[in-house]
Amino acid sequence: MSHRARPHGVAALLLAAGLLLSGCAGGVGGKGGSSVPTAVDDKGATGGASGSVSRAALGAQTEKRAVRPREIPSLGPKTRSQIPKDSRQAVVVTGDAPDSNRATLVLYERDPVEGWRSVGDPWPARNALKGWTDDHRQGDLQSPIGVFGLTDAGGMLPDPGTELPYDRGPAFTVSGTGFDGEPLAGSFDHVVAINYNREPGTTPLDWTRPLGEDKGGGIWIHVDHGGPTQGCVSLPMPRMKDLLRWLDPAKHPQVVMGDVSSLGR
Repeated sequence: MSHRARPHGVAALLLAAGLLLSGCAGGVGGKGGSSVPTAVDDKGATGGASGSVSRAALGAQTEKRAVRPREIPSLGPKTRSQIPKDSRQAVVVTGDAPDSNRATLVLYERDPVEGWRSVGDPWPARNALKGWTDDHRQGDLQSPIGVFGLTDAGGMLPDPGTELPYDRGPAFTVSGTGFDGEPLAGSFDHVVAINYNREPGTTPLDWTRPLGEDKGGGIWIHVDHGGPTQGCVSLPMPRMKDLLRWLDPAKHPQVVMGDVSSLGR
């Protein structure tokens, strides 16, 4: 290996500053060293050289590199902690109040570096007649609060283009009227099963109830019929199709649902 004469004076200053600015200075963040490098003058002294990089500037660069990924802004730490680490899609359904049957739905995707970002405008949604509960019971006319997987879909109408398993059949026929006297026909033309008290990986019509019959079940996202639901979340038909086409099982989609105060915890 050839040996060159060690640079002196102004040349040494320029070389040291150049290494710092280019990110090539050894010891920055390196194993066993946390000191901030300083410029070296022609006599080997450290500190007051005019060409040195200030501690404040270096700290600002480090802080910029250490920016935390974005979180979903409406969710508190308790709710955020329930979203699985491998989930990269979230359907956030936020009720206006604990006893409200009106809600807003927003779709989010997670980038591994940048974090969560919304992917569209908020959609109007409906939920159960009597609002929300963190202890859902069969027939209580409230929607369960929590974070639940979305793995299975189905409906009376043909698959609109979802990547979820889709079960089509006449069993999704519904009749009668809702709480406001509106016809229920067509409500189950498209549905996505919410994995509350159900067996994931089965048709939305599967009646297995791991938590027991008294804890209810059959909680879906389905087509809005123009009134409150018995426990489900509903969307207008165009938005329901958009949701089905957006959901990607490879991204482990979750629904995060509840009233605004509960989700903010």
